[in-house]
Amino acid sequence: MDNVAIVVADLDAAVIFFTVLGMELEGRGQIEGLWADRTVGLDGVRSEIAMMRTLDGHSKLELTKYHAPDAIGVESRSPAPNTLGLHRVMFTVDDIEDTIARLHSHGAELIGEVAQYESAFRLCYLRGPAGIIVALAQQID
Repeated sequence: MDNVAIVVADLDAAVIFFTVLGMELEGRGQIEGLWADRTVGLDGVRSEIAMMRTLDGHSKLELTKYHAPDAIGVESRSPAPNTLGLHRVMFTVDDIEDTIARLHSHGAELIGEVAQYESAFRLCYLRGPAGIIVALAQQID
């Protein structure tokens, strides 16, 4: 797999959010033209993307802001984690409480609570940019 794409309303805020989460900006660019229209099946595509990568270089997120045509919102601004077709992105973190606090200052909201899975992990779900669900996992030593 090369990357996962997320459509966002505020590209700058999304870049900051995922940078705080520990990713780094690989590059930004404008996407438009006939090739883009044909690829995504829309006419008049004009978008800006930011490619984010994990520090180990193994995973990437493509954050996309559509300028044309306008992005289409989902029925609910906060769909439940069990909504069909909804996906979450999970990150391993060293300190789950610290990560939640840092992301909270960038608009993240805890969906449930931090829970422990056996003696292996502390886990939680947060709602991040554009309503995407971001899961955090901290391994217990």
